[in-house]
Parts: sequence; structure tokens; C-alpha cells
Amino acid sequence: MIRQIAHRGPDALAVARLPNAPVVMAHCRLSIIGTEDGAQPIHQTDDILVVNGEIYNHEDLRAILGDSAFETASDSETILHLFRSGASRWISKLDGMFAFVLATRDRIIAARDPLGIKPLYMARLGEGVAFASELKAFDGVPVTSVEFIPPGGLYDTRDGWRQWYRTPHGAAEAEEGLDVEHTAKELRLVLEEAVAKWMVADVEVGSFLSGGLDSSIIAAIAQKVRQETGRGPLRTFAVGLEGAPDLAAARAVAEHIGSNHREWVFTADDLAEALPHVIYHLESADVDLVRSAIPTLFAARLAREDVKAVLTGEGADELFAGYTYHHGYVDDPRALADELTRSLGTMHNINLQRVDRITMSESLEARTPFLDRELIDFAQSIPAELKLRKTDPATVESTGPTTEKWILRKACADLLPTDLVWRKKAQFDEGSGTVEALQVALRKLLGTDRPVDREQEAALYERILREQFIDADRILENAGSWTDERVAV
Repeated sequence: MIRQIAHRGPDALAVARLPNAPVVMAHCRLSIIGTEDGAQPIHQTDDILVVNGEIYNHEDLRAILGDSAFETASDSETILHLFRSGASRWISKLDGMFAFVLATRDRIIAARDPLGIKPLYMARLGEGVAFASELKAFDGVPVTSVEFIPPGGLYDTRDGWRQWYRTPHGAAEAEEGLDVEHTAKELRLVLEEAVAKWMVADVEVGSFLSGGLDSSIIAAIAQKVRQETGRGPLRTFAVGLEGAPDLAAARAVAEHIGSNHREWVFTADDLAEALPHVIYHLESADVDLVRSAIPTLFAARLAREDVKAVLTGEGADELFAGYTYHHGYVDDPRALADELTRSLGTMHNINLQRVDRITMSESLEARTPFLDRELIDFAQSIPAELKLRKTDPATVESTGPTTEKWILRKACADLLPTDLVWRKKAQFDEGSGTVEALQVALRKLLGTDRPVDREQEAALYERILREQFIDADRILENAGSWTDERVAV
């Protein structure tokens, strides 16, 4: 099982057994924090632990729990000592992105971060249970009833299931007297804190830079953090076809913020060659997920040449109403707030699955500061009518009759060139040129000169997936797919 997901951590691979208990754990490590002594599984007395992800408040927790109790510099060890503290809601003190399995001689606990940034699956294995970060770990293993641990969920063999975190419901209309200027300023401060927190590492952290609003905001703030802490320029990475809008926009942003920027130009042939890799690691044949995963792969490969971790802009669209279909809610702030809350809860098997699987296929850790817990709480308290706003096209603070992510743009307007801050959004696969080049690649793979329709594209992706797995039906049954209402709105 661990060899099938060894790409997630090439720095070390270890297997450990808990004495006098039917527990075996394995871990493949990508060393980011505690690089010298943070090996896993972490085995202390009668407890054993494996963790995927990062605990960003681990230093604060160490101070509270007592540093003398720790045997390593690893952030992951914090989980073990919090559990041992006996507090009833100990897991809620963890701030970060994580999935873990902890076992004692008579108990197993498995849990996942609030929005499911890091994956975790559970399956039945005979009379016992098996856990893994990816579905492919179970391929060829005689497990049954595979399911994901839900975001913000905890499974305990002693006490059963718990939902330890619930996404706060979004506000709709502004209360009378709400100071919009102060709200924007506070959002900026919360966002800056989130980016600084999510840059904590013992290795260099870079940033994806598509040239769009979200990744540009993250990169601009990250560059400020590096300057304020006396480090060199931020490394930023962009990909696209020759002449793609994303490449030009990313170049302009990089020059504006002063980052150390690299870009890679891909071709239709590169797309055709990458498809089997993308579909295997994505663990889904969903057309929209596959399309968006391709440029993510190329960006990950480029970044991994220089860094082990990157910041990304995922989550801004769900928090601040950034998708085109959100415009259909402009006259109903309550419905928009409800939709944003709903979509946050589905990210784990859509965009977050894409980002995690594809970056980790290249042994690169992707970090999503927009999904910081404190930022989620604050963003959900901002009225939806400030996120999607009817604006006067004659003013600078506008992208047209309706402006998505209005409050986010306002909060970060001084960070970036005005034309970027207020321009319309383009999807990553559109701005990078993937959609057009993919049509060329699909025709080549299918041996046809005719346009390939969506149905043919979906059938090809499923065929490619089935060719790579022993039990492809299990993968497809549990696969992430873009199955919400947004296409119909």
C-alpha cells in the first residue's frame, strides 16, 4: 500500500508495528518541518501516529503542552501530545491542513482538517480497518466499503464518528451602519496573517502565479513577508501555451512585486503525453477536473525543480463569489451566501482533490492560505452582497455591471496594478490555453480529424483510468467529480 503512494514523500519510507496490538503503520515522508528528526511513524510508548500535512500553530502548542514532552522538532508530534492531554475537544486546537491516524493498544482515531485539504480514506480489511491518503493505495488489496473521512470529521473506534468542525454559515446582507472600508482593511490583515502562517517551513516555499487575481494576491503578500523577514525574493511559477494570457499576466505581476519568476511553455503534444499521468494520480475521469489538472501538473513539475512547497489561490472563489455562475445570485444575497457555504463543503473532492493529488504526484506540497481557519471564519462573516456587487462601470472599482469578489479586490487594490485587480476572471485551464490545445491532443489520441465532443472526451478519460487500475470500478465509485449545479445556473 505505501509503495503505491510513495510519490507523496520521497525523502523517507518507513513501516512500524505497535507491539502487542494488531496495528501496522507506514509513512512516506516529504520533509518540510523538523527535517532532521521528524521521521514517521511517530512511535512513543504504546502510541503510534502517522500524519500528512502541516500544523501551523505547533510552536504555540509546544509552549502550552511543555516542550520537554517532545522528542522531535516535528510539527506532527503535537497531535500525539494534544491527544494525551485528555481534553475533550483537543483536535479543535490544531490549526493547519492535516489528515492523521493515531493508534493506542486498544483504540484507533483518524481525522481530517476542516475543509479536507489533505485526503484520508478508510476501508474494511477483513474484520479490521485500513486507512490511506489515496485510493490507489487500496488497488489490488482485498478491502471493502471504501469511504472518505469527511472534512472536519473524526472516526474513533471507541466513540464512533464526530464532526469536530462545521463551516460557519455565510452572512447575506450588510447590517445597517456596517463600515465597508473597515471591513476591507480587516480582511486584508486577516489575509496577511494567513499567508505568513502558511509560509512556515524549514525549507523554501514558492508560489504558483497564474496572473489571475487570487494567485497574484497570495504571491504579492508572500513577497512582502519574505522582504520583511530579510529573505530573498519569492520564487513564482507560471505555465501556459505560447502566447497564453496567463503567461503575460503572470510576467507582469512578477515584475510588479519583484519575485524570482520562472515560466514553462507547453504544447499540445505535452498534453497528450501527460493525460495518463494526470488521470492516474487525479483518481478521477471527470472532464472538468482532468482539464484543470493538466496545467496544475506542469506548474508542479516546474516548481519542484526549485522548492518543496508552494502557495496557491484555491478557495478564494468559494469564499468571495468568484465563479461566473455566481452572477445568477446577484439579486439574492441570502441564496448566494447559502451557495458559497455549500460549495466550501464540496471542495475536498473537487478542486482540493485536484491540487493535492497532482502536486503530490510530483512530491510537491501545495498550501492554500485562503482556506486558513481564521480567514474562513472572517470571510463567512462578510455579507454576500459585498462579495458579488452591482457596480457602476464608469468607476474604477468595477469589472462591469456586476463585480465578483468585490470586497477582496478592494482589500488588496494597492498590492497590484489596477487593471489586474479589476479585470474579469478566467479559469486556469482557459487562461493557460489548455482548452484549445487539448482539442488538438484529443484528436491525436483518438486518431481523428473531427472535433472531439465532451462525451467522447469523457469516454477516453475513463478508458485511460481503467487501463491503469486493477479495481477501476472502486476508483470510479469514489472519484471526485464536478457534480454540482453550477453548470446549470
